[in-house]
Amino acid sequence: MTGAAQRRAKGERAEQRWERLSAWPFLVLSAVFIVAYSIHCLDSSLTPSQHGTIWIILAVIWAIFVVDYVGRLVLAPDRSSFVRHNIPDLLAALVPMFRPFRALRELRRIEYFQGKTGAAVRARVIAYSVSFVALWVYTISITVVFVERGAPGATIVSLGDALYWSAVTMATVGYGDMVPVTTAGRVLAVMLMISGVGIVGVTTATIVSYLNDTVRRHVTSRDADGTAGDDRGGAVQVAEAIDEIGLDGPSDRKPSRAEMNETNHDDETNEEGVDR
Repeated sequence: MTGAAQRRAKGERAEQRWERLSAWPFLVLSAVFIVAYSIHCLDSSLTPSQHGTIWIILAVIWAIFVVDYVGRLVLAPDRSSFVRHNIPDLLAALVPMFRPFRALRELRRIEYFQGKTGAAVRARVIAYSVSFVALWVYTISITVVFVERGAPGATIVSLGDALYWSAVTMATVGYGDMVPVTTAGRVLAVMLMISGVGIVGVTTATIVSYLNDTVRRHVTSRDADGTAGDDRGGAVQVAEAIDEIGLDGPSDRKPSRAEMNETNHDDETNEEGVDR
C-alpha cells in the first residue's frame, strides 16, 4: 500500500471513529439549539440580559458545529466530495435558520440508521422525511412569528397561528385568512410552497417502493414454491399477488393454476381413498 493510500485509509478510520463518538453528543446539542432558538423567537417578554444569555448559548453551539464541520473536512480523504455530500452541514454553519436541521444530520450518524438493505433504506427515508417535515414546519413557524410579530396588520402572531398557516401553505391550499405582511414572511411562504411539492413527491415514491417490494417478495415466494413455470403474463401475476396480500381489498378472484392443480390433486386422492 502506497503512502497516499495509507493516509487515505487512516483518514477514513479517523472520520468513522469521530462519527461514532460524536453522534449522541451532537444530537443533544442540536436539541438544545432548537429549544434556545424557540425561546428566542417566541418569547417576547425576555429581558435584554436573557436575550444575551440565549445568544451566547446559540453562538457557542454554532461554534461547536463549525469546528466539527472543519474537523471532518480536514479528516476527509476527498474534501471536494465531502463538501458535495454535506451541503446541509454547510448551510447550518452559514445560515442561522438552518442550524436546527443539524439534528437530522446527527440521526444519520446513529448506527441504527446506517443499514444497507432495501428495508433499512426505506425505513431511513421514512424517518428522515417525517423528521424533516416536522422540523421544517416548526422552524418556519417560529421564524415567521419572529419576523411578523409587531408588524402593522400582522395576522400571524402566535405559534398556533404559525403552525396552522404553515400547514395550509405547505399543502398549497392557502385559505387566505392568515397571510404574512413582511418581506421575510413572504419569502418563508414561498419556501414552504416549494418544499410541499417535493415532500409529496418523496412520500409518493416511498409508498410505491414499499408496494413494489411487497409484491416482488410475494411473487418470488410463489415461484420458490413451485409456480416458476407459470406461463401467465407478468402483469397477471402481479395483479394476483396484490389480490392475495390484500393490498387491493377483498375480491372474487379466480384461483391460480397452481391452486387449481393442488385442488384437483386433493380431489383425486380423496376419490382413490373412497374406492378403496
